Amino acid sequence: MNAKEMLVRPNPDDGRLYQTVTGIDQTGAAADADIINERPLTIFLNGREIVTAMTIGDYPEYLALGYLLNQNMLQADDEIRAVDYDEEIETVVVRTARQTDYEEKLKKKIQTSGCAMGTVFGDVMEKFETVSLDRDARFHTSWLYGLQKAINTMPSLYLKTGAIHGCVLCEEDRPLIYMEDVGRHNAMDKIAGYMFRHGLASTGKSLYTTGRLTSEMVIKTVQMGIPVLLSRSGFTAWGVELARKAGLTLIGRAKGKRFTALAGAERIVFDADPDQAHDEPGHLSRKGSRDDE
Repeated sequence: MNAKEMLVRPNPDDGRLYQTVTGIDQTGAAADADIINERPLTIFLNGREIVTAMTIGDYPEYLALGYLLNQNMLQADDEIRAVDYDEEIETVVVRTARQTDYEEKLKKKIQTSGCAMGTVFGDVMEKFETVSLDRDARFHTSWLYGLQKAINTMPSLYLKTGAIHGCVLCEEDRPLIYMEDVGRHNAMDKIAGYMFRHGLASTGKSLYTTGRLTSEMVIKTVQMGIPVLLSRSGFTAWGVELARKAGLTLIGRAKGKRFTALAGAERIVFDADPDQAHDEPGHLSRKGSRDDE
């Protein structure tokens, strides 16, 4: 693989993921709008129905694996015997070599702020304190500025339709895996599923999201063993509290040359002059805008 190639990038030309609808604009004239499609996906684990997610429908196998991993319903050493996706009935079935204890996990649900599918299980929080992130990892401000430029200008469904979130797995200033979905947590789960399926380690990685830095996003990042989470959007109080508790570097409001770090600032290496970074105007039109929704 060429050093500059991405493993997964958005495909805004995939006609299955959006449709064009005609309405009117502010003058009353006819106007076409590209709008994202939403569809249900029911995830099964070893014959048991676990959850139905609202999703755009791409990478269903990765979404199912990542969701189950981030809920601790799958373990990193689990042997996956099959992942079967049926597009017609909108289901994906994950089969493992060992039987899982999902019955108990289903009894301990916590509803979260995630849009489209926001549920974590109680034992995720119980295990949160035992996760150890790489204390020696470093994140350079020059990487942040490079990532912002690469991600914000990359053709994507967000730029085409809006009403969608993106998450990007990064290595230094290089985007590796860029997933999109109606919920940022779905996009994060797709990345987790890809990493699990292809044996991609979390060492030296960071995560970028277009959405808010909530407790759920912090929990998923820590579950994935990634020490740095950054966003162009803002924070929630519980997200910051959990990030500090887990030793996660949490960088938000990253737009142009500006950012705010509220946890894990000791990992940040200030190796770029902010005045030399490209700044963003306050609000752009939809085409070319990356403002959070």
